[in-house]
Order: sequence, then C-alpha cells, then structure tokens
Amino acid sequence: MKNRKRNTLGQFAKNSKVSEFGFVNLSTYTSPEIKEVNGKDWIEYGADNNYFQYLIDRYNGSPTNNAAVNGISQAIYGKGLNATDGNKKPNEYAQMISLFKKDVVRKLCYDLKLMGQCAIQVIYSKDRKSIAQLEHMPIETLRAEKCNDDGDIPAYYYFKDWPNIKRSDNPLRIPAFGMSKESIEIYYIKPYKSGFYYYSPVDYQGGLQYAELEEEISNYHLNNILNGLAPSMLINFNNGTPNQEERALIEQKIAQKFSGSSNAGKFILAFNDNKDAQAEITPVQLSDAHNQYQFLSDESTKKILVAHRVVSPMLLGIKDSTGLGNNADEIKTASLLMDNTVIRPFQELLIDSFDNILAYNNIALNLYFTTLQPLEFTEVDASIQDKEDIEEETGVEMNKLSLKKIDGENVYETIEEAEKAAIEKNCEGYHEHKEGDKVWYMPCKTHKKAQLSENETNIVIGSLKETGVKMSDAWVLVDEIDEDSEYSNEDWANYLIKEKKSTLSKIKKIIGLDKQFVPSKKDGSAYSDLDSKNGLYKIRYKYARGMFKKNDKGEYPKSRDFCQQMMELSASGVVWRIEDIDRASYPIGDEQKVNAEFRHKQDIPYNIFELKGGVYCAHKWTRVLYRLDSNTEVSENLGNYKKTKTIPKSYLRNPRGSKKAAVATGKQPGKGQWNPK
Repeated sequence: MKNRKRNTLGQFAKNSKVSEFGFVNLSTYTSPEIKEVNGKDWIEYGADNNYFQYLIDRYNGSPTNNAAVNGISQAIYGKGLNATDGNKKPNEYAQMISLFKKDVVRKLCYDLKLMGQCAIQVIYSKDRKSIAQLEHMPIETLRAEKCNDDGDIPAYYYFKDWPNIKRSDNPLRIPAFGMSKESIEIYYIKPYKSGFYYYSPVDYQGGLQYAELEEEISNYHLNNILNGLAPSMLINFNNGTPNQEERALIEQKIAQKFSGSSNAGKFILAFNDNKDAQAEITPVQLSDAHNQYQFLSDESTKKILVAHRVVSPMLLGIKDSTGLGNNADEIKTASLLMDNTVIRPFQELLIDSFDNILAYNNIALNLYFTTLQPLEFTEVDASIQDKEDIEEETGVEMNKLSLKKIDGENVYETIEEAEKAAIEKNCEGYHEHKEGDKVWYMPCKTHKKAQLSENETNIVIGSLKETGVKMSDAWVLVDEIDEDSEYSNEDWANYLIKEKKSTLSKIKKIIGLDKQFVPSKKDGSAYSDLDSKNGLYKIRYKYARGMFKKNDKGEYPKSRDFCQQMMELSASGVVWRIEDIDRASYPIGDEQKVNAEFRHKQDIPYNIFELKGGVYCAHKWTRVLYRLDSNTEVSENLGNYKKTKTIPKSYLRNPRGSKKAAVATGKQPGKGQWNPK
C-alpha cells in the first residue's frame, strides 16, 4: 500500500496497467545464423538449429510463397530427366534411368527450390566399383560436419528432429561423397552464395519477411472473423453492482437470448451504481483500415513474386489486373524469360551434379530436363542447330517423333520433306502412296518390300543348313572380330597363334589340305580360301546381332524369320566358310535367285554376305578364328590382345564385301537399298 499514490482528494489512485503492443518490424529480419557450437561436431543452421522448419512454415502459411515454390519446382522437373544421346548409348541411358528414378529427381527439385539445397544418398555396390542405388535424403534431417584442415566438409549428420535433440542422442554420421570408402555417402547439392559455406540461403531470401507478413495478415482476419469482429451491443445495469454469482447468472441469461451459434452476437455487460456512473465505450478505429490491409496484402504478394523472380503471376496461375491474360505474345515472352533466367540455372546445377555421380559408373550422357514449356513458345533454328540441340531446347525427343508409316516406311505430306529424307537414305527422288483422297510422299523413286519371302527364306536357309558345320574338338576357338577390322587374317592369326615346333612333321599328314570343300564333311576340316595354307588355322563366319536394342520389358524385338533361324543355328555353334555364304546367294539355278527385289541391279543376285536379311536388317556376320589343337598353342600376345584388341598393322586381306558384312544392313548407307550413284 505504501507505494500507491493518492489523488488530489486524498484517495488512492488505481494502479494502471501498461498495454503491450506488438509490431512487425521488417528491418529486424536477417539472414539465417550459421554457427559452430563447442562440444558438437555439426554446424547449426538458424535460431534453435531450426531454419529449415522456418522455411517450411513460410511455405505452408503464405499462399503466394506456396504457389511460387510449387510452380517453379514443377517447372524445374518438367516432364523428367532425359538425354539427347540416349538412343546412341542405350546401355548407359538405361543405367541412368534406373539410378535417377522419377520420384527421386522430383523430390530433389522440390527441396532445391524450397530449401535452397538438396541431398542424395549414394549407395555403392558391395565391391564399391559402382554406384548401385540413389535415394533422396530429406534436407531438413541433415547438418554439416565442421570442415577439415583442407576446407572440405567430410560428412553430414542425420537426425530426424534437430530442434529437440538431447545430449544423450547420437546423430548418425554419413560421409560426404568421395570422402570415404564406406558403402553409403551423401552428395550435397547447393549453389554458391557469397558469405555462405556450410549451407546456402534460398534464392527468395529477401521475400521471406513478406511471406510472414502475408501469413500474419491472413491470421489476423481469420481470428477477427472467428471472434465475431467487434461487440454488437453494450448493456448497462445502473442499479448497483451485484455479487459475482448474480453477475454470472445475468450474463448467462442474456447470452442465451442474444448470442447465436456462430458467436456473432457478442455484447459487453456493465454493472453501475447509477446512471451517472455508467460505462462508456469509446471505439478506437483505424482510419481507412480496409485500404491499409489491402495495401499490405498486395504489397506482400508483389514482393514475394519479385523475390522468386516471377516475371508474370499468370505463369503460376495467379490472375492479376494487368491484362496480360489477353496478350499471348506477352505471355510467351514472360514464359521464355522465366524459363531461361530462373528455371534453367536450377536445372544446370542439378545436371552438373548428376554428371559427377554418373561419372563414377563411367557414364557420360548429354542430360537435360524435358521442359513443360509449350512447343510453340520455343524458338529454334534448324539451320544452325542440330537435332540434339533442338531436342534439348524443346524437350521433344527427336528420335521418337511420330511419323506416318506405310509398309514400315516413313511417309511425308510434302515432296520437299520426302526428298530431304531420301538424301539421308543415300537415294534420290520420291514416289507417291494414296490412301483414299490423301496423297503421301515416300523417299526414293521406288519402294521395295522389307524382308525375304517365305519361299526365299526356305531356299537360303536350306542352303546354309546344308553347308554350315560345328567345328570338331580338333579345332579350338581363339577369337572373334565383331566388326570390320583393319588387320588381315594372317596378321590376326599369326599374332595370336604359334605352332608347336616339335610336331612340324605331323602337319603334312593333315587330310584334305589340298582339296576343295566336301559338302558331306561335318567336322570343320573342309578347306577355305581364307584358311592357313599349312593348316594351322581356319577362318569361319557366324551370324550375330548388329544393332539391337531391348524394349521396355528387357526383351529383344522380334526378328525376321530368316534371321531367327540363322541366330538359332549360330547359337547351336554352327559356322560357315565364305564359300558357303557366297553359294547361298546362287541357290539351285538362276531362276531361283533369292531376294530379287533387293538386288542392286537386275542381273546381279542378292548378296547374302553383304546384306544379310535385307533392308534395315539388324544382324551381321562375325569373323571367327580357330587353331589346330594338336599342332598349335596360343601365343604370349593373347593376354595383351584381349585387353587392347590391337595387333601390328599390315596389309588388309579380307574377302570382297567383308566391310559391309561386318555392319548391320540397317546401319549401311541407304539401309541396304540400291543407290545408282
């Protein structure tokens, strides 16, 4: 009581309470605090080591920030990761797709935009010779370890709830990529930002205070509505002040009469000794309040979009009053500008990181993200850009463009397109195909069928089945050449085989060296012009795949009947002499020349050795070297040859057509069709 002051009448004055006001002071917001803590091996990020959660809260609370993060992260991912050279490197492309699964890449794009960084869990194979699996790592669960003496971050610590970590908790230490020999590492992706080393601030850092302001404005309006806005009436009782129980009873009765279920009928109840002492309510109204709140709301939205570098709100589905929605050219310009200045830098950062990871598996692909950009918005120039550049720019896979086909051949709507395609096929001109009233144009002046007839297949296969053999145990397989080689058969054989000096006298006793081919001989000893003159080695040919790709089910596409039967024969160990293959092109008389429609000229029969199954055939002939087991042994060069596939160069002595025989017809100029030039 001694501290209470008296008024001029000597009465004790009532203690006044100072009202507390909260202000949103935008200048107090600073960049996140990154600090080292004594006794801890990790680096804290933000107040209470919880800055990532602060970003998540701003994402959840601000509608504009939410829309910007969602729209930009979706644009970064687009339609997924792809490679312009995927069709040229099918095995590497398949490995890339299996490592970077769509769900993983999508999460990385989202984290990179929302959190400013993202992380990949790299899982190695047991022998650690390759990366076996990649998984997304939630960035909010990681904290960087203090850097080593070289300035590198050696590891990251994982914990599910960093703000609530206890002294007894032991976060899991996971080495950084390339910093250990453990089976699991963390690849941390973050852009360079000046002044930041362990973590990277988000690219919209300057707009976070406006995101929080927008959030608080919406909370204010919501609470105002829930609390019934302002009281709707003041009720005075001027006949004295009842006790506590009586006041509560009166308040309850009035509430039942005037207050609705939505709590909109709020009132103030005052008890006074007399009318002169009744309570007065003096409203404190904010001048032009609705305009001020509207200004703060609009200003927050604009500043958030500026922070995200959103060129036009329409790109995020936010309609404004600029009239941009009615101007397609402005939308196109805004879309291209945002794609190049905002989306591409994020994509390039991810692709550079993905390249580093794939390099561990010896995979090199030209990666890109298939864009969401409308094709008509993308400007390309075919005169200065190749197909891969256009594919990367537009996101349209050039090798998968859907074209009209007739008899398995592409056809075009214009003569110019057909003639251009003809040049690529090493032929010229075009010919027409009609479908009702529609005229299609096909490259080349003539159109040939795409495979051997059933009768022709039977004739050729019959001949090759008759002459094909399985080499006996007297002959040992030494090597196969899968494609045309610059080395002659002699150099190839002499480099890999050496004769046993102690058995030279036995060579002359080999049966059949001075005789030509005997069809009934099935042990492989029949002589060929490509064989060694002294009988130490033999050259044979086998039928093999040349340019096949597996489908989505991991299966090879169905081959022609001729090729299927030939592959079955090869799989069983059947091989042929060059004479056998040549003879198959001239079966049983001139009137039954095979594949007549494929001939280069009408008076020259179809060459099985050069063209195999026909136009676009995906098979080839492979050269096989055998040595005589009793009189030869492998040379000391074989081990080195298997590593390098190189031998001393000398004169190439290969049979006519071997260069084409070693290349699938589908890879040859004109796909095997006759080119008069």
